[in-house]
Amino acid sequence: MINSHSQSQWREKFAYPVLGIALVATLLYLNFSDNLQFPIFLWQKDMGFVAVNSTRFVIITGEHHQSTPLYVNGWNSYWLMEASVWDRDPSRSKVSRMFNRAAQMGLTVCRTWAFSDGPGPNSLQISPGVFNQRVLKGLDYVIVEARKNGIRLILSLVNNLNAFGGKQQYMRWAEEAGLNVSSSPDSFFSHPTIKGYYKHYVKAIVTRKNSLSGVRYSEEPAIFAWELMNEPRCDSNSSTSLLQSWITEMATYVKSLDQKHLVTIGLEGFYGPKAVEKSGVNPGDWAASLGTDFIQNSAIDGIDFASVHAYPDSWMPHADASAKTDFILRWLDSHISDGENMLKKPVLVTEVGCPLHVKNQGSYDRDTLLKAVYDKIFESAKKGQAGGGALIWQLLVEGMEEYGDRFSFVAWKQPSTYKLIVEQSCRLRNAFWNSKSTTEHNGQNPCPGLV
Repeated sequence: MINSHSQSQWREKFAYPVLGIALVATLLYLNFSDNLQFPIFLWQKDMGFVAVNSTRFVIITGEHHQSTPLYVNGWNSYWLMEASVWDRDPSRSKVSRMFNRAAQMGLTVCRTWAFSDGPGPNSLQISPGVFNQRVLKGLDYVIVEARKNGIRLILSLVNNLNAFGGKQQYMRWAEEAGLNVSSSPDSFFSHPTIKGYYKHYVKAIVTRKNSLSGVRYSEEPAIFAWELMNEPRCDSNSSTSLLQSWITEMATYVKSLDQKHLVTIGLEGFYGPKAVEKSGVNPGDWAASLGTDFIQNSAIDGIDFASVHAYPDSWMPHADASAKTDFILRWLDSHISDGENMLKKPVLVTEVGCPLHVKNQGSYDRDTLLKAVYDKIFESAKKGQAGGGALIWQLLVEGMEEYGDRFSFVAWKQPSTYKLIVEQSCRLRNAFWNSKSTTEHNGQNPCPGLV
């Protein structure tokens, strides 16, 4: 037994100095974190890396590299990095809230932007190779918060669209440097200097060491995959071969920097003009004229899984609700079959956008379309096939409405949709929860009866 005198000596010699050092470190971090050069090491949730086993996602864990099947129920919140820039701003707490509420719904994967290019105050890449450190630290925070909540991230590396800079900003930089750049946006995929800008950016992100956790992004299990571009498209079908070569080159380059993470393209899933037998699956003739081809692009060796988007309301604006539902069922059947039988890779529906149209009887078009998607994914999961999961576009929390569009919503304010999301999480979890090799979940359990 230790007497009271010994206890007092122990406290004075060991306990109080340790507590004092911890207090000083905490105060330094809170007040001067932007100027500190050493990482604040945090407790990190133990997570396995995601890999691909034929047409299925698996989580690799343990010394013996056990693999557990993974079927994804997830979401998009593109705004997370920008909202995390200012470390003492209330918006940062909303990022934490988004991850926490998503985990409560059983969601496991979030897709978000890891890009913002241009001269703006919250841009990540101000000019080629020049980065805003505050924004990089915002991305660090997103990754730390995701891991804390057992969420994995798909990080998209550039935009096809002009929002947040996109490929048009890369072309503008090349023009400002005095280079002879074609007026066609398709030169993004072929001009050697522009490709060099992109590679420089990718290297800076993929090899970065997180300032909060001390973990390099290339070693971070909370990263599910790198996405080369959000919704690549070409102005002309004559650029099809340029895009194909660009995907091959950039996938190979990312893999040279990071052998632990998956790589995907970011495709919407349109079939090209050479896929004649698939022409009837596209939402319209226009879809074959964008220089992309789901099968040809996704078959590239460095691409680990295929991505598909689904926006029947935008793609078929004049169709009725029944026609849109029929389309989305054909769309998913076709792509899951391609993944299973042709590509031999998983297919992930990385954006599902459904607007809210209230019907007279109180139900929602969104629920009908979302249930159709969820049922297809669950059907694939039960068979162990290539339909790897679906991610809603997009979820918000209260106070972040400025980032919304007509497909955005706060899930817990839409009870019927919220119930659908949780039910999908639970039935996917139920399908594999009893496996003895299952060792990981996000710490939240929205499913009664599951421990």
